[in-house]
Amino acid sequence: MTETTAPGAVSFCLRLLRRQLTLAIRRPVAVGNPLLFFAMVVALFPLGIGPAPETLAGFAPGILWIVALLSNLLSADGIFRSDFDDGSLEQLLLAPQPLYLSVLAYVAAHWLVTGVLLALVSPLFAAMLDLPVVAWPSLAAGLFLGSGVMSLVGGIGAALTVGLRRGGMLISLLILPFYMPVLIFGTATVQAALDGAPVQPFLALLGSMLCLSIALAPLAISAGLRISVDA
Repeated sequence: MTETTAPGAVSFCLRLLRRQLTLAIRRPVAVGNPLLFFAMVVALFPLGIGPAPETLAGFAPGILWIVALLSNLLSADGIFRSDFDDGSLEQLLLAPQPLYLSVLAYVAAHWLVTGVLLALVSPLFAAMLDLPVVAWPSLAAGLFLGSGVMSLVGGIGAALTVGLRRGGMLISLLILPFYMPVLIFGTATVQAALDGAPVQPFLALLGSMLCLSIALAPLAISAGLRISVDA
């Protein structure tokens, strides 16, 4: 008989990432909800503040980043929910592979199907708010980095509340304050592009926050999952 050996840590995490992406593709509603929410809110803002292009362009950086933040909150609760419900999450905690890398795969899948998609389509929504074209690359780059931070921080809240039936409101209260630096520097990136100032310092800050989150957030997520599953 041939002995079966457990896959290596990297191989296991890549398989886990592929699994999560496949499940997301099979549930298009889960992928489309954040984009639909983003589009609906952006379309409603001109009705509330007026259709004047100058007014919309002035508020556009803050509007786009706030809606991106809320879209991330909308989907963060589901990062581990389905696997917790079917028992897969408990098996993941017992696996020999490092939990740090495993939860990083979960968060990476969430970031790819939410944050990266929002960053790619953000120029379309920017055009809806009459944001000048010169600020579109900064908006997309900022969302690309900032959404990664929000997914990692959102993963902490999702891990702590995964055992609760209605953890959506609680997760918002837990992680919303930690989203504020991302919101501030993300908006400042777009505003700097509009003012003709260098955007690299703000993107560097967002990149530093992403690196710090990658280093620390999976540790907190792992601890939160163990608490939630053992509770």
